[in-house]
Amino acid sequence: MYWADTIVNQLIKSGKYVPFWVDDMKTPSGKIHVGSLRGVVIHDLLYKVLIEKGKKATFTYCINDMDPMDGFPPYLPESFRKYMGKPLCQIPAPDKSKKTFSQYYADEFIKVFNSIDCRPKIVWTHNLYKEGKFDRIIKTFLDKTDEIRKIFSQHYGKNTFSNYYPYQPICPNCGKIATTKISKWDGEYVHFSCQQDAVSYTKGCGFSGRTKPVGLAGKMPWKIEWSAHWKTLGVTIEWSGKDHMTEGGSYFLAVKICKDILNYDPPFAKLYEYLLVGGRKMSSSKGKGVSAAQMADLLPFSVLRFLLTKTHYKKTIDFNADGLTIPDLFDEYDKYADVYFKEGLKSDFGRIWQLSQVGKVPGKKPFYPRFRDVANYIQLPSIDIKQKFAQVKGDKLTQEELEILSQRVKYARIWLQNFAPKDLVYQVEDSLPQEAESLSPEQKNYLLKVIELLEEKDWNPEELQQELFELTKKVGIKPKLGFQSLYLALTGKTYGPKAAWFLLEQGKEKVKERFLQVQELKKEKQEEKESSYEFRVIKRPDLFTIDTEFKKAYPSVTVGLAVIKGLEIKKEDKKLQKEIDAFLASQSGLTTLQIGQYPQIQSYRKIYKETGVDWHSKRSSPEALLRRIAQGKGLYNINTCVDAYNLVVMKHRVSAGAFDLDKIKFPTVLRFAKKGETITLLGDEEPTIYEKGNVAYFDQVGGYNIHFNYLDAHRTRVSETTKNLLINVEGVYQISRRQVEEALKEVLQKINKYCGGKVEFVGIVK
Repeated sequence: MYWADTIVNQLIKSGKYVPFWVDDMKTPSGKIHVGSLRGVVIHDLLYKVLIEKGKKATFTYCINDMDPMDGFPPYLPESFRKYMGKPLCQIPAPDKSKKTFSQYYADEFIKVFNSIDCRPKIVWTHNLYKEGKFDRIIKTFLDKTDEIRKIFSQHYGKNTFSNYYPYQPICPNCGKIATTKISKWDGEYVHFSCQQDAVSYTKGCGFSGRTKPVGLAGKMPWKIEWSAHWKTLGVTIEWSGKDHMTEGGSYFLAVKICKDILNYDPPFAKLYEYLLVGGRKMSSSKGKGVSAAQMADLLPFSVLRFLLTKTHYKKTIDFNADGLTIPDLFDEYDKYADVYFKEGLKSDFGRIWQLSQVGKVPGKKPFYPRFRDVANYIQLPSIDIKQKFAQVKGDKLTQEELEILSQRVKYARIWLQNFAPKDLVYQVEDSLPQEAESLSPEQKNYLLKVIELLEEKDWNPEELQQELFELTKKVGIKPKLGFQSLYLALTGKTYGPKAAWFLLEQGKEKVKERFLQVQELKKEKQEEKESSYEFRVIKRPDLFTIDTEFKKAYPSVTVGLAVIKGLEIKKEDKKLQKEIDAFLASQSGLTTLQIGQYPQIQSYRKIYKETGVDWHSKRSSPEALLRRIAQGKGLYNINTCVDAYNLVVMKHRVSAGAFDLDKIKFPTVLRFAKKGETITLLGDEEPTIYEKGNVAYFDQVGGYNIHFNYLDAHRTRVSETTKNLLINVEGVYQISRRQVEEALKEVLQKINKYCGGKVEFVGIVK
């Protein structure tokens, strides 16, 4: 029997925990990560099974938005640091909407779990305070402070709670809650001070005063507040992850408070395991990991719900989208569907599939095209995908089945573009791949002979495959090099599907045109050398070099370099903002899927993936900015320099960085990081440790950015006091020298226009 059915049967049989009130909660301290979805789905399954069995039940989800902002996600602008220590519900949204910070991130998460058919009633903790629903409990806690101190001392085995109070007022002077400390409770008022060094991440203002602990004047510490939630709402079922429920964890403290102080039976609870992504646990406040919204972009809603439903709550889910994980998940989903339509609910497979459905469960099994096959066929342009799967089915596809196919095509493209093993991706490039430049004269000659071979007759694939092999002998080239030349010219890779089938699939004319383009490469290269680039290729090892090891790994990398002096950087400029607004208006129909199809974005994703960086959580600067537009989040305004070059980054989709020249110790280098090297990133107080193989720019002090173009160092940041700049613009793979130069040229123009200054040096390093 499926675990949710077993648990619910036990609950009903016990006669306890009635009325059934299922609850879950989350603090929206930033983008809420996919790991939090596990708790939502587990509670939703319990709730749905209770309802299915005819029991009256309630399902709530509490947004703990009175908690202080105690972590600083790297995607927030530096201007938000002033809100550290304030309640999340009293901080503005990062997109300047009417929402609060907590609403902004909670709403994004709510939208995701609603999309997988989890629809609890949302309870905002600040409303419970505002409506006075906690007032009586807060007074009880304060009156019993000595008892609570004793519980804490016993729980933690320390006698360090003599000054502890189960309440934190909000400072009426600075608005912070994390920095206030109570010195006395007189039965009506708490007397407190806002201490400068109460916490490490923000400073108190020094105010002292008193306040009545009612309404929105303050809050309970969350371990205390957890038990107050249970009693106030009447929660009878609430499970938790093992970070809270391991022996001695916060759950056991809340249970003790609930029983001994509130005289309320704690909810029925069990420990559930983590949902990890690539073996890593995630943090919302630190901005680490994959957000729930990002995960929802990778899988159809029912398949995402299936992933969370099929695994027993006691087992860890470790999802890594790379490789064959996603095709395997679709295969498993289809297998469970087969069981459901053949056997109904006789086995756990059928029950799991039924509980995974978003919306109405089909009355009869639709045709599910195999995900792997969809991924293969969409790479072959001549195949009519609908007609192909109608043949596989043996009948015309219904409207429902066409929608399923369309959905799988969408997610197969995402998988192929971002996660598929290299040997399974063989889509022909729209233009001659840059990698074709590496073809030898012998390989180019082989391609010319292949053109002649194709013209001889209408080949069947088996015959052509043999003739392609025989042709290598005739022209005197190793078969491996001959076949590699075919793939390099068409896809930029040295491998692919069976050559004859692949060539015939593209069509003779397309193959002939491409192979002739290869013959023109030398001529084009010569013309390119003779053409007049505006910026010359430079060799200035005293300023900047590309490390030899890095050159070998990424010969396509091009870096534009410039030095500008005598700047006047301002907070904002109305004319610049007008330019930015015009660009935003021009991108009104932009989608995240469209962004992922830009060659420049694909190029940055490729180098990220190859250097071990999860591009879902760490986006290149052009992609990060464009995604904010597509998602309607607006752009951060930093200063006239940063805002000006960010505009260029978005327009050209080529990364640019600016650094305070006076904080750089030359020479600088682009290289792989070494084990143990560190960097303190913008917005961070603690250093980040580079992993061996990370790509970054280094000067003689250390790294001044991370992951090629992801984030920059705090020490070299550009502020309104910066007078001199070092600029770099970088491209790789499909981003040509010409594109780098055009982006660099406009970066210099925009900075000159809005910040003044004089360009003292500019050049290209290849």
